[in-house]
Amino acid sequence: MEKSLSQVDLIREAFHYKSRFQGSTMVFKIDFPVTEDPLFPSLVKDLALLSQTGFRVLIVPGAKEMIDTVLRENKIDPQYNGSLRISSAKAMPFVQMAAFHSAACYMTGLSSSRVEGVIGNFIRARGMGVINGFDMEHTGTVDKLYLDSLKRILGLGMIPILPCIGWNSSGKPYNVSSDEIALQAAVKLNANKLFFVSLSEGIKKGVHIIPEGIQTDENGRITLLNTQEAKALLEANDRAISGVISDTKSARGQRSLKELAIAVNALDAGVERVHIINGGEEGAILKELFSNLGAGTMIHADEYESIREIKTRDIADILRLMEPLMQQGILVRRTAEDIQNKKQDYAVFVIDSQIRASGALHDWGEEQAEIAAIATDPAYTDMGLGRRMVRYFIDKAKKQNFKRVFVLTTSSPDWFESLGFREAAVETLPEMKRQAYDQNRNSKVFSLSL
Repeated sequence: MEKSLSQVDLIREAFHYKSRFQGSTMVFKIDFPVTEDPLFPSLVKDLALLSQTGFRVLIVPGAKEMIDTVLRENKIDPQYNGSLRISSAKAMPFVQMAAFHSAACYMTGLSSSRVEGVIGNFIRARGMGVINGFDMEHTGTVDKLYLDSLKRILGLGMIPILPCIGWNSSGKPYNVSSDEIALQAAVKLNANKLFFVSLSEGIKKGVHIIPEGIQTDENGRITLLNTQEAKALLEANDRAISGVISDTKSARGQRSLKELAIAVNALDAGVERVHIINGGEEGAILKELFSNLGAGTMIHADEYESIREIKTRDIADILRLMEPLMQQGILVRRTAEDIQNKKQDYAVFVIDSQIRASGALHDWGEEQAEIAAIATDPAYTDMGLGRRMVRYFIDKAKKQNFKRVFVLTTSSPDWFESLGFREAAVETLPEMKRQAYDQNRNSKVFSLSL
């Protein structure tokens, strides 16, 4: 079986996610360089398609690079206090010009797809004042979002576009961070998803320090993080995100780390999922939304993945995972009746309600248990699901006071050794298992003392 998902599997996943998230709110923070990428028109078309399909889409355009360009064109040097722009009274008219130009880039693409975009004054802001001795002047922070207006627009199937400008109660304009606006919009609107779309490489090996235990795919990309893993990764990269390290890899990766830090804040505030993707990849948003494997990194706070005991309705999916391995002789052939008779022994790894791995823990007496029938969806091998299943059964065996677990294998001795198992003689098996041992298969025995 090919590792990549088949076309039928992709269609199934697309329908599954459409059914699950249709009508939900999704906030997209998109960096300005993405608007200059050749694939930007396709990206906007995909956003329009989502809106037409019944998703509530809100766009927060980044404008940092555009603002810097416009200021320099008008003989004004961009000024920063750390990573915060200092927006002077002289610069503010040009800041607004650049911000609304960035927002208008989306209107063209949406109009060509017959989707209405609405640019408006949805943000009430207040000034930051003086920070570390620097007068931030017209740089502000979000004081309030006009949620009723945003909800009405979203309810009409239109797409609100929020430039990085807010006004105080007397009409004074402020330049507000697009990242902050996106975070506040996602939290206040109870968004199911917050997307950060840039041209960065994302979270991956070789660019970032990856703590032990966090899985990457064959390209070094982290596809999935929970909140705890995200915090561990940020801590491991703390020197890079603070700018202490100035080498090329750290510079390339700092944007993604900043997005990851905001993602953690969003999850802690109640947003279900945050996605970090490369907007320069064709169809990246749709791949990330409608496929479990996605195209970027998803950070989740809900029960996106879990291992649980099986239900009768799961047996067909378990056999589907096991069938290729049974045909190859890697697993002993089992029937639906076999699994049903030992249903209490089995568990499955579920990703978004879809079974992607399975296995069993059989009690053979003499305080020994067998870990058996480990099967993983081939498209998900890079996520380490098989290892997680084995570790789950080891923990389960410990809780049930077994003294030893063992496996029988004809093809994966190195893999089990990497998990701490050591080769053992057939004679060390419990009496009941020795009687059931298939001499024709001549499986190797590997055991682990608990």
